[in-house]
Amino acid sequence: MPKTDTLDLIVPTGTGTRAPSRGPNPAAPSATEHPRALLELPPGEARDSLLAVHGVLERELPPTPLSIYEAGGGSTCFLPLAALRRAHVTVVDIDPAQLRNNDYAQSAILGDIQTHRFAPDSFDLVVCYNVIEHLADVEAALEGFCTSLKRGGLIVIGAPNPNSLSGVVTKYSPHWFHVWFYRHVRGEKHAGEPGHPPFPTLFHPLVTPARLTEFAETYGLDVVYRRDYESPRYPEIRTKKPRLGVLLDVAATLLNRLVGGTTDVRHGDYHMILRRP
Repeated sequence: MPKTDTLDLIVPTGTGTRAPSRGPNPAAPSATEHPRALLELPPGEARDSLLAVHGVLERELPPTPLSIYEAGGGSTCFLPLAALRRAHVTVVDIDPAQLRNNDYAQSAILGDIQTHRFAPDSFDLVVCYNVIEHLADVEAALEGFCTSLKRGGLIVIGAPNPNSLSGVVTKYSPHWFHVWFYRHVRGEKHAGEPGHPPFPTLFHPLVTPARLTEFAETYGLDVVYRRDYESPRYPEIRTKKPRLGVLLDVAATLLNRLVGGTTDVRHGDYHMILRRP
């Protein structure tokens, strides 16, 4: 979605420069509507899990005005709109094009979430969605999230699982292949252009759900929700490219048998919600 003219783009200095704050969006959707990110998901495990995430947030977040830190964010919002309508959202992103694409944050900062720091106890909620897989120093980013979080605050992380079938393909294939896939299989003609995914993927060890859970325990965080789910790319491919979908399902079934049925290699993504006690 094109960005409105109410956000003045900032220039980089130091760890990040703050844009002028924006007031509440008078055109904010009603609480009965869903964000576009949810509506665009095909029916399946990804959609079910995101709905479950929304349920946890609606139950755990205070009913008062919220302060939200979105660590990396372009045009897509994954938050429940009931929470978004009463929130002041601050987004930090290293890409000016991504900041221009964001039309729901009241404050935008051009900076690196691995090094940018806020005052302690600043936020009720930190959201890092489809971002940590692109970071070289995930631990530094997570430490910043923890420091900025209020008591009882939540961290929502959505990320791909490097140990899944799609994760292994992503990890060991060149970036040009990712761009080709987005353009010719997913049909996104602007894929790879400035401000448009796919972005280079690094897969730091902490991106795996098990290692991320260990990090949470080390920092005294409670894991209040975790679900590994089938990547939405599978139902998407089954619809757009049925023959390719059949081949992927056959390959996944064979791989599941090889690993002894202990996991489903189609579970290419996960959600995790952490809480600071």
